[in-house]
Amino acid sequence: MKGNEPRSSSSCAACKFLKRRCTTTCQFAPYFRSDEPKKFANVHKVFGASNVIKILNEVPQDQREDTVNSLVYEAEVRLRDPVYGCIGAIASLQRKMVELQHDLMVTKAHLAYYEAKPSSTTSNCSLLDFDPLNVNIINTPSFFVDTSGGFLDSFSQNTFCMDQTGSNNEFGQFPFP
Repeated sequence: MKGNEPRSSSSCAACKFLKRRCTTTCQFAPYFRSDEPKKFANVHKVFGASNVIKILNEVPQDQREDTVNSLVYEAEVRLRDPVYGCIGAIASLQRKMVELQHDLMVTKAHLAYYEAKPSSTTSNCSLLDFDPLNVNIINTPSFFVDTSGGFLDSFSQNTFCMDQTGSNNEFGQFPFP
């Protein structure tokens, strides 16, 4: 419900929760309807009523509904995950995005392999005989295998070696540009 819409005569969820009389100038009434008591209870538990009032007063009138929706979401996530809150949800979504990007890249590689594979078996090109689905060091072309026995990143020419302790430099940190 927006701030300029009429509201019912009953108290808003905030005033009911705080056990006070809801006036016509109540700042909570446009955003916390009486039929959604859990919505305000969560926001109050995480932010407190006075802090919500302060936040709403600092935000322009046309952005207050979005602000309340954001506070409601942040409160719900914080109650589900008290340690990480929204950051945990964001990190989880970012991890999922990276996994999906990896899956897409692998699928595109498989598609390119099958599109490039000749229909006749008389081809002498060893690259086209490399099946990305069945990686086997014995049948792998030499440019995919490192002389030290590990696989090279075929997309990058930059490699770095780690010492016996697992770090790659004297400070024990990865080199970032």
